[in-house]
Amino acid sequence: MKSNKILIAHPKTNKELKALKAFMEALKIKFEMAKESPYDPEFIEKVLESRQQVREGKVTRLKKEDLKEFLGL
Repeated sequence: MKSNKILIAHPKTNKELKALKAFMEALKIKFEMAKESPYDPEFIEKVLESRQQVREGKVTRLKKEDLKEFLGL
């Protein structure tokens, strides 16, 4: 019986990737691996930079009542 379901896995390490690949091959499950990330590399770099700024405490905190003034509304 053939299934029309698609599974998408997100292994975090090469070890997890190898284990998933071996599992699929052992069960003779057809699979394919994406060759490129669906995300723009510049976008990824900006996200990583922002995360680093948060870790370093380089953030601006606003009170709810100051939000309209900050946004210029």
